[in-house]
Amino acid sequence: MTNWLDVAHEVAAALRSDAADRDRANQPPAKEVELLRQSGLLNVKDWAEQQKINRIIGAADANAGHLLGYHYLQIWRSGLFDAPFTVQPDQFWAGVSNPLDAALELTPNGSGFLLNGRKTFATGASQADRIVVSATRTDNGEKLTFLLDGKADGITYLDDWDNIGQRLTASGGVVFENVEVTEILGVQPVNEDPRISLAAIGFQLVLAQLYVAIAEGALEEAADYTRTKTRPWFVSGVEHATEDPYIVAAYGEMVAQTKAAGLLADEAGKQLHEATELGRHLTSAKRAEVAVAISAAKVVSTKLVNEVTSRIFEQVGARGTAAKYGVDRFWRNARTLTLHDPVVYKAREVGEHFLTGARPAYTGYS
Repeated sequence: MTNWLDVAHEVAAALRSDAADRDRANQPPAKEVELLRQSGLLNVKDWAEQQKINRIIGAADANAGHLLGYHYLQIWRSGLFDAPFTVQPDQFWAGVSNPLDAALELTPNGSGFLLNGRKTFATGASQADRIVVSATRTDNGEKLTFLLDGKADGITYLDDWDNIGQRLTASGGVVFENVEVTEILGVQPVNEDPRISLAAIGFQLVLAQLYVAIAEGALEEAADYTRTKTRPWFVSGVEHATEDPYIVAAYGEMVAQTKAAGLLADEAGKQLHEATELGRHLTSAKRAEVAVAISAAKVVSTKLVNEVTSRIFEQVGARGTAAKYGVDRFWRNARTLTLHDPVVYKAREVGEHFLTGARPAYTGYS
């Protein structure tokens, strides 16, 4: 029986070995996806293992962790609908369903639909074998979620993602021109549906786990530099940077905070899994508790990753900012990802629930 965590550590070591070089090269993540495919990690089905693997891969390379986390997420969210679907071995899944970009239209066409429109962001889609897409029917306004072959006729990937971080996530735009749609998963209901609405908070959990992973990776790389290259300050009275009490204490604080954020994210993940297992018995009250747990994890992990990825520079020293080390990629990735949606609104959800018992609204982000 395959030990998937051992496999994940092997893949992580390979990714970590040239992460800085690949970040500078800024190429589409074809090699990264192929590495995940060849390793078998795309096929892991156990929820708890997926969460651990996401953190291992994300710590080594936030780009690959993002792609793998969304791969698991897209398959999971497809299962929230009642429609049967198949998952072929070694296929990489991605999605095209930015909730604030309702630009895709479905026109009835016989037994199916024709899909047209453009989406601005679609992480991983250009590398995907299967994509999960959401669009609005032109005849009755229903919003449908469906599956497509990632290389179907009529799909054009724009390759226009040019942001400071997560450069290797293929998060550019995509255009659909008369793409045939037949494999419908279901309707996204206008009224509240606790089970289907879990998809929105599932995305939030992936991000919270990835934030923790980036902090873990940043600490690991910075610590290695500190052990081998950082010079102690000349008035410190010590021979090695690892003996400097200020450096040691700084690492201690950051490690403790990262462990705490990781435990919070893991607990939120456990609660989301339990909610998923309830199926149609999931209540709005239980769904709200899970959403608040994930929001709390997001608030803490957001603050953590932005602090850690900035503070590590004080521990590696001025020479550690050399471009060849690529330490800045952790901060750039964290700063880019944590702007996905305003974390202050997650804090508001937690605060409102604590003070008044209010439940987070059903939106594409909560």
